[in-house]
Amino acid sequence: MIYRFVQQRTLHIEKSSVIDMSKRDYYEILGVSKDASERDIKKAYKRLAMKYHPDRTAGDKDLETKFKEVKEAYEILTDPQKRQMYDQYGHAAFEQGGGGGHGGFGGGQGDFGDIFGDVFGDIFGGGGGRRQSRQQRGSDLRYNMDLSLEEAVRGKDVEIKVPTWVSCEPCDGSGAKAGSKPKTCTTCHGAGQVQMRQGFFAVQQTCPTCHGQGQIISDPCNKCHGQGRVEKTKTLSVKIPAGVDTGDRIRLSGEGEAGMHGAPAGDLYVQVSVREHKIFVREANNLYCEVPISFTTAGLGGEIEVPTLDGRAKLKIPSETQTGKMFRMRGKGVKSVRSGAQGDLICKVVIETPVNLNERQRDLLKELDESMGKDSSKNRPKEQGFFDGVKKFFDDLTK
Repeated sequence: MIYRFVQQRTLHIEKSSVIDMSKRDYYEILGVSKDASERDIKKAYKRLAMKYHPDRTAGDKDLETKFKEVKEAYEILTDPQKRQMYDQYGHAAFEQGGGGGHGGFGGGQGDFGDIFGDVFGDIFGGGGGRRQSRQQRGSDLRYNMDLSLEEAVRGKDVEIKVPTWVSCEPCDGSGAKAGSKPKTCTTCHGAGQVQMRQGFFAVQQTCPTCHGQGQIISDPCNKCHGQGRVEKTKTLSVKIPAGVDTGDRIRLSGEGEAGMHGAPAGDLYVQVSVREHKIFVREANNLYCEVPISFTTAGLGGEIEVPTLDGRAKLKIPSETQTGKMFRMRGKGVKSVRSGAQGDLICKVVIETPVNLNERQRDLLKELDESMGKDSSKNRPKEQGFFDGVKKFFDDLTK
């Protein structure tokens, strides 16, 4: 089954134009050094803008002036070209007739609403500034793949079929019929968004004409009807590396859904799930299994065959082995897909009590038991120790 990850749309909020109203040094206004990074400048601006914003200063004209100074300094110093001009020529670069050619705030308080684009832009993925609309990357897809333990340990090449959106070939993903081109939207002038102002606030909204694309397709492609992509089932070859485990993901870059109007495709994630095995249990790179052994082998010792993923292997059982004893077979586990370290096979022996005994076998067991005598502490120390402890427990209760 294919799962679609919906891409979260980002909200971009536009900044207002620059104002030339102070001759104070821009770096001094923001409290940063002349070699400050754009990130440091942005952090300083956010702190000061929140401090001096008119909504917080109750009409204080002096603080309102400081807010304008902070905003002007920020807009100059975060524009690489303007910052270079300022560093070279100072304020003269932006005086009337200078290279900057900047206008003022226009004297309206509505411009203060743009603070939300600068201070909160990062939260919505914007970061402020006038931007052209960006193409929306296609959605990521997830493909669930079930593997046997053997397949996961050894790795394999698998072909999968993925229903998805792919770029339209006749229009090369543009959405426009061959020989024509999309035109810039006249409503948003290619920005993909329009600004709505109400008092102090400026809210950026998706352009109702081009629906955020920044372009209008007047002559759409006949195959994709202007979307730039069509539905198709792709056959992909996936290489499953040896050692993967449940929860591992394999990323196939660019194999997700194609974006609209030629936008980049998303990624395909193959989610691995390893089925339970009849013999082995996997924990990290080690394998565990229970091996039944006979009463005689446990008592006298011997050599048994145990299963491994590479075939049968010999395991030596020492005499007087107790049930539950763990034996480690080094290097018989799983090779890590990340570090390459080889895990171990850990065998837990379980002594199987004989069943369906005939008379002769019963007599032999009775004879064995009688040969041990009444004092069985030498032959069965755990049993004797247990009952000694029980006796002491009840004796203590009666005191």
